[in-house]
Amino acid sequence: MSSTLSALRIDSPLGPITLAASAQGLCGLWFEGQKHGPSQDQRQQWASDASNPVLQRAADQVLAYLGGKTLKWEGPLDLSAGTPFQQSVWQALLRIPSGQSQTYGELARQLARPQAVRAVGAAVGRNPVSIIVPCHRVLGAGGQLTGYAGGLWRKQALLQLEGHPGI
Repeated sequence: MSSTLSALRIDSPLGPITLAASAQGLCGLWFEGQKHGPSQDQRQQWASDASNPVLQRAADQVLAYLGGKTLKWEGPLDLSAGTPFQQSVWQALLRIPSGQSQTYGELARQLARPQAVRAVGAAVGRNPVSIIVPCHRVLGAGGQLTGYAGGLWRKQALLQLEGHPGI
């Protein structure tokens, strides 16, 4: 992550969240303590900017979503920190509708990479913009709650918030 990012920390019902934006758009949304998030040293290099319109929009939409409103991100996203494969996985996550889910295997087949289930899982886990890029909607085979960099309890809470059947 670049040191030229703008950042905003917000308190949410699921714990503190750090948002980050580049000149291209929203590039980060991490829960405090989340795996694969930026280090404290990286975060300290970012400019705190509560007036950044991308960060304001993200904060407003995420907090409204966590309060029970439907989330439809309508702002620029910058997913350039990922490899081309990771970016293709993250783009596929954006197509999973609220209240629905896919398994890692289904996602791998959708990407025409049926043998790459583990690689898909690794890319899902490294999603830098959780909630907005809904990695919480990916389940293990048979619909089990597996893997979530922000913690399984948050994944369960997000799925329940969306009215996901069986959670």
